[in-house]
Amino acid sequence: MKQRLEEGRFSDRGRGLGTVTEQMVRRRAAEIAVINGRTEHNVLDLDLEQARRELTGEEGLNPSPTAAEKLEEGERWPAVAESKGHQAPNVPAPDEQTFAEKLVEEGVADAEHEQEVEATRESLRRDKES
Repeated sequence: MKQRLEEGRFSDRGRGLGTVTEQMVRRRAAEIAVINGRTEHNVLDLDLEQARRELTGEEGLNPSPTAAEKLEEGERWPAVAESKGHQAPNVPAPDEQTFAEKLVEEGVADAEHEQEVEATRESLRRDKES
């Protein structure tokens, strides 16, 4: 069985991402600072950490499993007298399917991020005009 490497993101706003550089992390952190109500020049360490997590794929759309979800199925519910059966072998999804799913997740994350940045900038423009 092949051992899978954690690959990180494949694209950013529809463009191939390639190797994540420090400049890319700083640019993303500046956008996160704007979203959080600060100027793009007022980047915190937390912004840099979040940007690095986003660009390296450590932060996905799937939430961490809850304590109940971590339990085995048989431990979640009271036991009922019936046949235990056996577990069927796990068959991993084809690489093409998982790659497409990852691209869709990245596109959704990019769209959300872009909307947050634009909404914050628009809000700042309105505040200046007022």
